[in-house]
Amino acid sequence: MLKHTFFKVITPILLVGALAISAAGCGSTTASSSSSSAPASAPAAPSAPATNSAAPAAAPSSSAGSITVVWYPNESAADFAPARDAIAKYIKQATGKNVVNMTTTDYTIAIEAIDSGKAQLAYMGAQGYIQANQQNSAVQPLFTNAGPSGTLSDALYYSRLCVKAADASQYMSNGAYSIQNIAGKKISFVSQSSTSGWAIPTSAILGFFKKDSQWSSLTADDLAQGGSGKLFSAVLFGNSHQGSAVNLLSGKCDVAAFDDQDLAPYVQLNSGKDNTPGAVYEVAKGASAPFDTLTGKQYTVIAAYPVLNGPFAYNSKSLSAGDAQKILATMTSSAVANDKTLFDPSGKGLFTKTQNEQFIKVTDDWYLPIRNLGA
Repeated sequence: MLKHTFFKVITPILLVGALAISAAGCGSTTASSSSSSAPASAPAAPSAPATNSAAPAAAPSSSAGSITVVWYPNESAADFAPARDAIAKYIKQATGKNVVNMTTTDYTIAIEAIDSGKAQLAYMGAQGYIQANQQNSAVQPLFTNAGPSGTLSDALYYSRLCVKAADASQYMSNGAYSIQNIAGKKISFVSQSSTSGWAIPTSAILGFFKKDSQWSSLTADDLAQGGSGKLFSAVLFGNSHQGSAVNLLSGKCDVAAFDDQDLAPYVQLNSGKDNTPGAVYEVAKGASAPFDTLTGKQYTVIAAYPVLNGPFAYNSKSLSAGDAQKILATMTSSAVANDKTLFDPSGKGLFTKTQNEQFIKVTDDWYLPIRNLGA
């Protein structure tokens, strides 16, 4: 279980309002385990709330065929291809089956793929997993990445609200960074299926602004829309954490929500402490698309919130119990924990190795704090 101190930090964020659940979409970009497709960075309209939570029909079990792993747009980036390939390699070693990496350009595509059984495994954020599980109870978590302790006690990453570094002074109050002045600004989120790019930052924003009588009736749905009478003048969705950051750095918005881990391959810490208000990051020289035209651009963190690491989830109707256990045993092995392609000491990979990071078994109840967002 998580340390009590973590719950003290995150509980105030998690107790605000029900969040809209995105409807499952259709269509995808499919590739083999050597895929290097990059996610789209253009903003998209917010997804509509789900109206049907019935479980989709399950696909045939993987016991007789290949295994497909579906990836969110963030992890579909070319920079994460080596990690995707490594995951596919270990799953093939564990099961003896061919493994296909399915990259996507939209969260709802990935959620629909695991729900329907088109994919047997999915790397998801907590919010997306909960949506998938609500639509099909056969979708269950299998393992996640542990924190530096090698346990779930510090299995965290960060959701941040960021602004262009040149504008950071506009977001200070009494000598400290504050989200007070994001009201009236153009903002970019990731997707309404994103934990750190929607669920956590909107909960924090609601918790802050609902204390003001002007915004006492503010809802999560209100934050998905901009314009007259709304908290924000305009709302964009980047479809990936990279896309939301590009919206900020290219001047399409004033404030953006995105996480730390999906930006790691493209930026370097310029000043301050990682994931704390006032930290300044700069797009590194040689950064790949979609940041290749933004070298030297800087953003400042004005708020940062801890988030539970998302699971590798599986569809128990399309992945046999035997294969699931083989995959779990392999992925939680010391060989995988010591694979620098997966757990990268440089901090630029899909998962970072600082101390004892590894994959570790996780169950549905660990995600209860995120599930309570919709309670």
